[in-house]
Amino acid sequence: MDAWAKQLKDSKKSGSYRMTCTPEQLRVSAAAAGLRLIEVDLKGVKGKQNFIATVAKNAQFPAEFGMNWDALADALCDAALLKATGFVVVLYNATNSLGLAANDREIATDIFADTVLYWQQRNTPCWIFYA
Repeated sequence: MDAWAKQLKDSKKSGSYRMTCTPEQLRVSAAAAGLRLIEVDLKGVKGKQNFIATVAKNAQFPAEFGMNWDALADALCDAALLKATGFVVVLYNATNSLGLAANDREIATDIFADTVLYWQQRNTPCWIFYA
């Protein structure tokens, strides 16, 4: 197992970070660590509904997913729904605004931070990478 994979398995170090490796390295390391990788391309995403829909599609949330902030927060903290014992979310083309109005950007980043904390408290690796 490579050094990246070992780090990804360590739930105490998980968090939200700027991605510093290549996408391919992250894919290989996440697989080696046994973590589910959710890759989300935010290119062209504008607005709350488009952002939530893009995340939901790439995370393969069910058709009945609620398409609102509360549903996103709940889904990201649902191991059965995520079908994983740990996971990595990569937000590609993540500008400073994430394609969202200031208030919505704050809500989205809070949801990701709360998701990481939720999983850390359960000794489960959870990583959010902004690329």
